[in-house]
Amino acid sequence: MLKFIIPILLALSTPILGRQGQPFVMILGIVQDGGSPHMGCNKICCNAVLKDSSQHYVTALALADPVEKKWWLFEATPDITAQLALFQSKTNGEFPYLPEGIFLTHAHIGHYSGLMYLGREAMNTKNVSVYVLPKMKSFLESNGPWSQLVSLGNITPKLLSVNQALKLNHAISVEAFTVPHRDEFSETAGFKIHTTAKKYLFIPDIDKWAKWSRSIIDEVKRVDIAFLDATFYSGDELPDRDIRTVPHPLVTETLELFKNAKELSQKIHFIHLNHTNSLLWDKQKADVFQKSGYHIALQATKL
Repeated sequence: MLKFIIPILLALSTPILGRQGQPFVMILGIVQDGGSPHMGCNKICCNAVLKDSSQHYVTALALADPVEKKWWLFEATPDITAQLALFQSKTNGEFPYLPEGIFLTHAHIGHYSGLMYLGREAMNTKNVSVYVLPKMKSFLESNGPWSQLVSLGNITPKLLSVNQALKLNHAISVEAFTVPHRDEFSETAGFKIHTTAKKYLFIPDIDKWAKWSRSIIDEVKRVDIAFLDATFYSGDELPDRDIRTVPHPLVTETLELFKNAKELSQKIHFIHLNHTNSLLWDKQKADVFQKSGYHIALQATKL
């Protein structure tokens, strides 16, 4: 009898073990480069966050393979130290402290300045792979203090090719593409992450969906989860500045764009929220918003 029972038990357990061993993404931060609370802000948006015991980190993702115990970081933010600790805590220390590599979208402060903590003034790492597009690679290699990280071997820039998938292992590949953004120092990348479990889209920064040569609706259709730029909810959030100098697709504009494709709403996780975005600090509004079908990216969530 035992010889019949054992194969049955193995057959029943294999799918469960397979699901547990699938790659996943963990959200390590959800806010815009300047953080929340924001420097110099004493308005309700930041006061509300100060009263809240939780802390929002600048936008970043972890991509992990629990079988090989390897992981990769998307964006090197000013909160990198806390984010590495968060990932360690939420995964019970099952992964190495440092990622196998770091993927960067562009040269705005919230997306690459965390690299400084890999230098000899801090952790003094050895040859951490940093995956970048050509202009970003040149920027790191030609401008201090980032060039010192390269010359001392703290980081090793790895060149990505646009629209070509980079296979990280048998279960994961990453494809970089470009999006229109304020490219003062580098081009701006978005990423498609393909795993054996799910497909992800990561576009934390873009000027406007209409400026892109691709249809964001079509791109969302092709994935399971889409992390989309939600810097501002509406156009009146910066009364002391010209919001046209920091263009982003307003959340209201994105909602309007997807109004005839509401079946895609469950895929969309809005990320990269500015401290002024009411979805970040107005809990009642955020609750109502999420009941409409869309998601606000939630820090420390595994997807």
